[in-house]
Amino acid sequence: MIMSAPPTYTLEKTDSDNFILNLGPQHPGTHGVLRVVLQMDGEYILRADPVLGYGHRMQEKIAENMTYLQALPYVCRMDYLGALSYNLAWVCAVEKLCGFEVPERAIHVRVIATELNRIASHLLWWGAYLLDLGAFTPFLQAFTDREQILDLLEYITGSRLTYCYFRFGGLGADVDDLFLARVEEFVTGFRSRLPRYHDLVTGNVIFHHRSRDVGVILPFDAAGYGITGPSLRASGYDFDVRKKEPYSGYDRFEFTVPVEQSGDCLARYNVRMAEMEQSLAIIEQAVSTIPDGPFRSKVPKQIKPPEGEVAMAVETPRGELVIYIVSDGTRKPYRVKFRVPSFSNLSIFSKLARGQLLADALAILGSLDMVIPEVDR
Repeated sequence: MIMSAPPTYTLEKTDSDNFILNLGPQHPGTHGVLRVVLQMDGEYILRADPVLGYGHRMQEKIAENMTYLQALPYVCRMDYLGALSYNLAWVCAVEKLCGFEVPERAIHVRVIATELNRIASHLLWWGAYLLDLGAFTPFLQAFTDREQILDLLEYITGSRLTYCYFRFGGLGADVDDLFLARVEEFVTGFRSRLPRYHDLVTGNVIFHHRSRDVGVILPFDAAGYGITGPSLRASGYDFDVRKKEPYSGYDRFEFTVPVEQSGDCLARYNVRMAEMEQSLAIIEQAVSTIPDGPFRSKVPKQIKPPEGEVAMAVETPRGELVIYIVSDGTRKPYRVKFRVPSFSNLSIFSKLARGQLLADALAILGSLDMVIPEVDR
């Protein structure tokens, strides 16, 4: 593979106080192998250039050289914190392409597992974000509750991070009454513990000073940069794929889409906190209405979709994921394209960081909640 020469960076002016600072690619504040080249004027940022590619794995080409089933576990590796959303997107795309039916029981279990994974992702973001801002206790609180979700998902999937539980036509395995009872117990317990999160952080005056009016994304910029997910809804846009383009039975559950107007770090924080409460409501409804019956429909062992193309959009913890597949009628997809949320959400960071203090830039970067392997793919 031909590697291009690394970019060179020169100062925009010859002020003696200006200097180049490399943030990453091994900095804990970048939450992955991300390098940001900063041109600094003292403590203030004049320019911020993200440098990508340290973890590039050619995921789309890998999928094009495998069968649809073989590619299934690879897709989940892009967003390792929201793997079930990617797992769901891939199986839904292939089911849509092939016309496979999914049993009602499998639809409910898919929603339960995916929303549990969403809460786990938001909890990790919550703890790590506060750690970026200098608070250690929230990290311990978040991981205590997140561990309970990982135990639940491990019980049905066998994994604790990169889940590959869904299958074409349903699930890899059914759930039992013990799992459903433990899910109900977690929902009740976590709902009672959420007020402690708000008491500890949401109303904290120090946190407000670090997040209010910092990194404001204007509605015009949010649309222009293709921002999606909580970062978009924090800027006043009421857009959630689960509501606007329902999939996997989400249209049968009652929930609201949290929206904020200020577009700053605090707004993005508030949206994610409210989303966890909505996920609890969805899980509660799915558990209470789950039907008996098969957990997987009969599908061919050798999947050969008809010629054609399909686009499948889902709402991941970070925003809208779109999987586009072109089939030429063989066992392998002819073309695969992933439109991931973190890539678009990162694109606005250069604009947000300009003129900010270095400490505030880390607060902005953390508020976007990115997974770098998803950016690089």
